[in-house]
Amino acid sequence: MRITKVYTRTGDAGKTRLAGGQEVWKDSLRVEAYGTVDELNASIGLARVFNADPHGPQLSESAAHIEATLRWVQNKLFDLGSLLATAPGQVFPQMPQVTEGDVTTLEQGIDRCQKDLAPLKEFILPGGGRVSGFLHQARTVCRRAERLCVKLAREETVDPASIKFLNRLSDALFVWARWVAKKQGEPEFLWERAAAPK
Repeated sequence: MRITKVYTRTGDAGKTRLAGGQEVWKDSLRVEAYGTVDELNASIGLARVFNADPHGPQLSESAAHIEATLRWVQNKLFDLGSLLATAPGQVFPQMPQVTEGDVTTLEQGIDRCQKDLAPLKEFILPGGGRVSGFLHQARTVCRRAERLCVKLAREETVDPASIKFLNRLSDALFVWARWVAKKQGEPEFLWERAAAPK
């Protein structure tokens, strides 16, 4: 793909075109779904930036693991966004895919990190350090993207593997946030029921 001009003026009236040429309103559910996947991708990009920042050119083993993992996730989210931006029924050569194998890859990533974590006895407050904080934020955006895709799937065709991928990714982001916090020696704050400010 080669992009030579960023603005086209074709969307000034509030409509855009899906892959395949179908014209839709920019606030349509399909556009909202792939726009939210793009927002999720940007959130993960921020986590990657902060993951690299304090370590200089040489990443620690744990930071390098998260970097490689999140880069893979970002590429898969581009694939997913492309699929959602394609009009139902349209098929193109070399279309990107999100598969059950990708879901399995996420599950394996979750299992690998879970081995280093103590079981949770209470909900945790999103936050911790910078990287874990952005991963928690990305998790909430991921849940919203999943909700939108579920809603879209009740009206139009959406590959079930795409929804399953988002569901598993939100779980993965939660685990990765905890894992990064532990590896970087950052605190994990538990939810305190009816806690009063000190």
